[in-house]
Parts: sequence; C-alpha cells; structure tokens
Amino acid sequence: MYAPRILLIQGHPDAAQPHLCHALADAYAEGARAGGFELRTIDVARLNFDILRNPYEWQHGPLPAGLKTVQDDLMWAEHIVFFFPLWLGDMPALLKGFLEQVARPGFAFKSADGNPFVHKALTGRSARVVVTMGMPALVYRYYFRAHSVKSLERNILGFIGIKPVNETLIGSVDKLDEADVKTWLTKMRALGRRAV
Repeated sequence: MYAPRILLIQGHPDAAQPHLCHALADAYAEGARAGGFELRTIDVARLNFDILRNPYEWQHGPLPAGLKTVQDDLMWAEHIVFFFPLWLGDMPALLKGFLEQVARPGFAFKSADGNPFVHKALTGRSARVVVTMGMPALVYRYYFRAHSVKSLERNILGFIGIKPVNETLIGSVDKLDEADVKTWLTKMRALGRRAV
C-alpha cells in the first residue's frame, strides 16, 4: 500500500504554552503514526528568522540558516498539513513571514524562457489547512467566504504547485467544551490515519 510522507507545520506563534492548534496537530500526528505513515513536524514559533522587507531580499537575500532544513522537509513531503489560529481575519504574521522566507524563487518556483513562475517546484503535493477561530466557522466560510484561507490556497500553495488543498475550519473555539474538543481530536486522528 502506498503511504505518503507527511509534514505537519504548526503555525501558532506562541510556543510557550499549548493551545488547541497544538492538540489538533498532536492528534493528527497520532493518527498518521497509527496509519503507518512517515511523519516530520515543523514548529514555526521555534524557528529564528527575520521578516523580509523588500523584493530584493526575497529574490536575492540569503535564506536564514535554520530554514534550509525546512525546505528539505518540504521537498521530502508528499502531504503537508498546516495548523494555525485565525488572527484579525488571516494567518498570524509569523506564519506569513515564514512562508515568504521559505517559498523563494529558485526553490518554490523556477523560471524558464523569461517567465519566472513557469516551473512550480512543489507540484505533486497535497495539503490540508486546519484553522481555529473565535467566530462561527459557517460565518467565516459563507459570510466572509473564507477569504484568507482561499488566499493561502490560491496565492501561496497553488502558486508553488501544491494541490489539492482541503480545509478544516473550527469555529467558536472559546465556546468549545471538553466533549467538543474531544470530538475534534477524534476527527484529526481519523484524518491523520488516512493522510488526508
């Protein structure tokens, strides 16, 4: 049986204490290991990198030393799962800064015949985006049209060749009781067991 290699990217910017995002990622990892999948993890909050401030840095500046192994993990992975909380309607700035650093020209995409975006280097990989939020998930999905998650899927992941991308939106997290959390953790284990 074919078993894709899985990379979990924890995008919660607070590594000082556990959050729901960490519990969800742990449950997914537990399911993936039970399913016999190879697994690697990245905790963005534990990495050391600067925010890019201009196009020259993005195109020609040096990659922070600690992010070379991240790029290696992305090339190794066949299925990538992102976990992050929705902050001010979008992913946290640290996660966005991480993606800007990692998804650089020459790595995430390469030019040919004068077109800088013709070769998407991460084609052949799938992803899941797991997002927690204070508002009800249905409000985010249908009223706000999940705009920031769609932007991540289209303008970042799709741009570098990652598709399909599935979503898990977990809303009203401040109102979840112990049974609700247990239900979500069970769902994450099931997704991990199937590597989807």
